[in-house]
Amino acid sequence: MAPIIQTIHLKKIYRVGQERVAALNDVSIAIEPGEVCCIVGQSGSGKSTLLNQLAGLEKPTSGQVFIGKREISAMSEGELAVFRQKYLGFIFQSYNLLPSMTAAENVALPLMFKGVPRKERLKQAHEQLKLMGLTGRENHRPTEMSGGQQQRVGIARAFVGSPKVIFADEPTGNLDSATTRQVLYQMLSMSKQKGITYIMVTHEQDLALCADRVITVLDGKVQSDVVRSEQQKREGYQKLFGRQLPGEE
Repeated sequence: MAPIIQTIHLKKIYRVGQERVAALNDVSIAIEPGEVCCIVGQSGSGKSTLLNQLAGLEKPTSGQVFIGKREISAMSEGELAVFRQKYLGFIFQSYNLLPSMTAAENVALPLMFKGVPRKERLKQAHEQLKLMGLTGRENHRPTEMSGGQQQRVGIARAFVGSPKVIFADEPTGNLDSATTRQVLYQMLSMSKQKGITYIMVTHEQDLALCADRVITVLDGKVQSDVVRSEQQKREGYQKLFGRQLPGEE
């Protein structure tokens, strides 16, 4: 099976005053379709920079990034914007919800850019919020919801357009441990059910117990790239959630 995401000799160098700092140094990885991939590492390791490269949010200094057969590292900003709208979803640590919009309107926003009529996109948003356990909260604004509820809205927004890949940067970083596990279980369940490739950056090693693949980054280099066995994943789900994912029990 051809990888859905691949990097080839990827480098990212930042200028800090007169110095050149290598945030990524010769990174070559491949992620398979439908995988849950955790990118782990300490603060400053380069993991978030790698995620930004994979998602086309930053240009590499050198090297290539492919999603499917498309070399996104060679695209213009306009081409990247269209590509992201069609194929990618994003979940952020800080939720990034628009405060003036209701939960349903926030979730429906990506569909607006795809030209989906308002009635249909709100219908899909309501369905997605129901899946996230937010029935009755559709017309609430972010300030009227808890952190866990806001993050569920952010997850619903990422999934509503059925993207090929979802990128999540420390998506549970602002949540308590119990809410973290609830939210993570929902994200993984929806990814598996829809066959979406899910790539998550985290500094919490325990959260990687749920992953199909774990990429560890240190000082801008891939320290390890491990595909976990079915037994390891079953044990990981049990430890994290006390159960298996739907369809795997």
